[in-house]
Amino acid sequence: MKIIIPMAGRGSRLRPHTLTVPKPLVPVAGKPIVQRLAEDLASSFIDELEEIAFIIGDFGAEVEKDLLEIAEKLGAKGSVYQQEQPLGTAHAILCAKPSLSGNVIVAFADTLFKASFDFDKEQDGIIWTQEVEDPSAYGVVKLDDKGIITDFVEKPKEFVSNKAIVGIYYFNDGENLRDELQYILDNDIKDKGEYQLTSALENMKSKGLEFRPGKIEEWLDCGNKKAVVYSNQRMLEFNKEKTMIDETASTDGSIIIPPCFIGKNAEVANSIVGPYVSIGHNTRIVNSVIKNSVIQNESLVENALLEDSMLGNKADYKGRTSVISLGDYSNYSS
Repeated sequence: MKIIIPMAGRGSRLRPHTLTVPKPLVPVAGKPIVQRLAEDLASSFIDELEEIAFIIGDFGAEVEKDLLEIAEKLGAKGSVYQQEQPLGTAHAILCAKPSLSGNVIVAFADTLFKASFDFDKEQDGIIWTQEVEDPSAYGVVKLDDKGIITDFVEKPKEFVSNKAIVGIYYFNDGENLRDELQYILDNDIKDKGEYQLTSALENMKSKGLEFRPGKIEEWLDCGNKKAVVYSNQRMLEFNKEKTMIDETASTDGSIIIPPCFIGKNAEVANSIVGPYVSIGHNTRIVNSVIKNSVIQNESLVENALLEDSMLGNKADYKGRTSVISLGDYSNYSS
């Protein structure tokens, strides 16, 4: 099995947090979004995970190193491909052309999920979906009475279905997927001005392949600050039976209300933290009350009252404002 993870977008809706770090590397409950996605998928496989291929923009050598380490920790070969221009989902996946062979899962690193990814590998393909209130913002599928997907519609202006494609796909023939994607590009077939994966899926379906929907229990968007804070809350709830306070962290004179994540060498002094708080590695929290917030690595928070907030890496915050979004290397005092 191979996992292909397109993640070239910078995440403009999550700025300022994505000005220095790509969105898939923003931590949620102590782990980068893309790492959680890869781990959840890998844990579902009975067979060996052969490779994880990441499709990125110009993120730099350090990001590439981090991604290869994620694959290595899961016992898989890591590969990194560049998408130099944002030309659509079909173009993004085809950037990993050398890795498109055998059984393949394609998973876009924009969201997190709670789901069982156990499935029958002999099926032609599986497309995970969830019902949504406003399908006009998504690609959607229509089903026949046997539960087989009959149509793929990209961001429909008129209602055709509320079963939104969440961004995870299984193909039992990666070479076939590769050839269909290449056909889309070679023949300049665009939808909404871009090369879309749904166009390739339509071609595959018209040639007799059957795609069935997979079920998502919960779909967590990570597109903006509010969504990341909520996703952090839900991930902490999913893992509340685990101890998520690192043994090197100190919490002297403090009250920790679970579930919380507290990273390596973090210091929480004379503070009340929780519930639903993630504190990154080497971060200091002093004389503060914090709940439902994400504070990243090597930051300092003093004399603060924070809720529903997000602070980046190496940020310095001193003040009483209750809700804030502060990017990497930023300072704020009030």
